[in-house]
Amino acid sequence: MLQNIRDNSQGWIAKTIIGVIVVLMALTGFDAIFQATTHKNDAAKVNGDEISQNELSQAVDMQRRQLMQQLGKDFDASLLDEKMLREAALKGLIDRKLLLQGAEKSKFAFSEAALDQVILQTPEFQVDGKFSPERFDQVIRQLGYSRMQFRQMLAQEMLIGQLRAGLAGSGFVTDAQVLAFARLEKQTRDFASINVKADPAAVKLTDDEVKAYYDEHAKEFMTPDQVIIDYIELKKSSFFDQVAVKDEDLQAAYQKEIANLSEQRRAAHILIEVNDKVTEAQAKAKIEEIQARLAKGEKFEALAKELSQDPGSANNGGDLGYAGPGVYDPAFETALYALAKDQVSAPVRTDFGYHLIKLLGVEAPEVPTLASLKDKLTRELKTQQVEQRFVEATKQLEDSSFESSDLAQPAQDLKLTVHTSKPFGREGGEGVAANRAVIAAAFSPEVLDEGANSTAIELDPETVIVLRAKEHLKPSQLPLESVSAAIRGQLTKEHASADAKTRADKLIADLRDGKAPLDKAIDGQNWKVTAAATRAQEGVDPAVLQALFRMPKPAAKDKPTFSSVTLADGSLVIVRLNAVNEAAAPTDEEKAQYRRFLASRIGQQDFAAYRKQLETEADIQRY
Repeated sequence: MLQNIRDNSQGWIAKTIIGVIVVLMALTGFDAIFQATTHKNDAAKVNGDEISQNELSQAVDMQRRQLMQQLGKDFDASLLDEKMLREAALKGLIDRKLLLQGAEKSKFAFSEAALDQVILQTPEFQVDGKFSPERFDQVIRQLGYSRMQFRQMLAQEMLIGQLRAGLAGSGFVTDAQVLAFARLEKQTRDFASINVKADPAAVKLTDDEVKAYYDEHAKEFMTPDQVIIDYIELKKSSFFDQVAVKDEDLQAAYQKEIANLSEQRRAAHILIEVNDKVTEAQAKAKIEEIQARLAKGEKFEALAKELSQDPGSANNGGDLGYAGPGVYDPAFETALYALAKDQVSAPVRTDFGYHLIKLLGVEAPEVPTLASLKDKLTRELKTQQVEQRFVEATKQLEDSSFESSDLAQPAQDLKLTVHTSKPFGREGGEGVAANRAVIAAAFSPEVLDEGANSTAIELDPETVIVLRAKEHLKPSQLPLESVSAAIRGQLTKEHASADAKTRADKLIADLRDGKAPLDKAIDGQNWKVTAAATRAQEGVDPAVLQALFRMPKPAAKDKPTFSSVTLADGSLVIVRLNAVNEAAAPTDEEKAQYRRFLASRIGQQDFAAYRKQLETEADIQRY
């Protein structure tokens, strides 16, 4: 709790929350965990814990969308291997389940108060620097979470983050490893290069070659699996004009609103932690020493900056800002609300250690008039009625759809319109077809194969739809005429590159055997010479650099080593390594940087090994 939690939240915890808010989870599909709480079948079990088919379907869909975003809108999603996507998504879900189990087994935990504090201190949930419940609800609703679901997800991410930080932060390296790495990292190389151009114009393809490639790779030239759906849409907003607010209800809501107002208190504190290195007695003695210094006239703010072990608030003189009841640890809050302005408490013990608390200020609640709150309260009361109407209508929609063989009757019962989508594939489409749950339902066996209406699907907290498959457009072979140009371009590039490779290999053999001079121009091109190239040398293709630093050291000055690198356009670069230059000894600053880098890498490897060990020892059943 308190500011050390706030400080931690500026590290991996904050990154976790921000990742949630921008929907960038590190592993694939884990928000799907909370999209459904019931399922008919399991995709896997991990030590007895289930992973549902629904979770897996949504994880696969998320992974597909991520790939589509990376590969560009013109990429044909039908070329994606559905089996590979499913395997990768399931592995991600299993990894997460294993890590959660490992964290729980290792007794990692967060208190509810700590979780509250992380949420309270997250800027995305604040308005004018203060936590806003309305803003919090708005953000998590946009992500598709209820409060309980978001807290559960965040608690799990924090547990995994604790586990990762504990393992990855324990890596260490020896001086010998640092020096060996520095020698390789600072090494430079003298080399020369020359290009062997691919010549597509020289390639002559026959129609038979194009046809043969088309026949051999027939599965690559298929239309995507697509579906057209009919759907009816129920929107919460349509009920607002159907409800009214009574005066007595408005008055009751106003009285409840002002009864909940409470003062805000601005606290500062000095924290001395109790942990594995500091005992209860030591921490208490230290806080009493600080208390004595305060009694002698030293400034609270100065002592907080000097001695407080809450780094997030220490630099501000211990200032925690304004907060209302329910924010702090109960013992902390009790002490704070017993203080007068500028008074300092006696030592207070919480789960984190000992505190001295100072009350910096009090903000009394401002009681608004009924007139100023009328619009807000009216909207809230109408929203409550609309919510009830919406829930009832959703249940009616689901029951009617289940009992009907099409959507005509449910649409008539609820005075809704049946809409028809454009064709879309498993990667999604426009409008409602961009929703993961809609895609999963549209391609489910019940809807696609059995012709049933779907269950009610929540697009967002304001909208529910039911759909059925109108038409299934199964994959079909694309005609040769529509793909021949693409095939011809691909084959032309491959043949031109193969010819350039043959010429480059012949030239390298002649250079090694002394049949060609090392420094003379070749086909009118001069060697491009680079001295003392580093691993991050500017102006050199990264693929060339990678090959250069993998080449063996020349046996002698007149015996360079050779390699070739194929570029994206099919051309080749012949690389001639002339010399390897050993680096000077690293400075202390460089050694410190290398040590941190190596320790981090080793820590990551340790974490990967731990995850592999969990997998090896686990009882994992895939269905």
